[in-house]
Order: sequence, then C-alpha cells, then structure tokens
Amino acid sequence: MYQYGFEKLKVWQDSRKLAISVYKITAAFPDSERFGLVNQMRRASISISSNIAEGSSRTSSKDQSHFYQLAYSSLMELLNQCIISTDLEFLSDTALEEIRIEIEEISRMLNSLRRSKLGSKKP
Repeated sequence: MYQYGFEKLKVWQDSRKLAISVYKITAAFPDSERFGLVNQMRRASISISSNIAEGSSRTSSKDQSHFYQLAYSSLMELLNQCIISTDLEFLSDTALEEIRIEIEEISRMLNSLRRSKLGSKKP
C-alpha cells in the first residue's frame, strides 16, 4: 500500500499516538465534561496530526511552515488543557508528567520541521 509523505514523519506518528492517549485519558473524565474539556482536548489533539498532514501536502515552504505552526499552537492548547485538567483533579500529576514528555518531544520536532521550511530564518 502506498504511504504518503506525512505518514513517514516521526512527528506525525508521535502526534497520532498522543491523540490516542488523549482519547483514552479523557474517557475517564466526568460526564459533565463531555462537551467541555473532553471535547476541547480531543479536538486539539486531532488538530496536531491533521495540520502536520495538511502542511506536508502544501507545495510552498511558507504554506508548510504555516500549518506546522498551527500544529504547534494546538499542541500548546492541549498542554494548557492538561494542566487545567490536573488542577481540577481529572488528570493525575503522573499522567500530566507523562503527557508533558510526549508534548515536549513533539514540540521539538515541530519546531525543527518548521525551521527547516523557513530556511535560515529564525522563528
């Protein structure tokens, strides 16, 4: 089966795993958060890998960089939501630490990918 370019990117593979983790973690959240944090966290997590995939399909480096920046923004949105979930005691400190490790690694890869598309320009 043909494999598209984005499927070969480690950052996409890791962001996909992160989305799966978020779905599993949020399944244990209170039902009252089904349309609140659960929905927001799931949407943000899906947005990360989706923007990486969309960016990789763009022909100009500027467009690619833009979508990688959107993916990074969704990643930071997700981190914020995880922190708030911990404050509300929906997410344990241990779970937050584990997800932060994933987020930090994806963040580094996204920044590197974005910089590579910008050439020698600093972000």
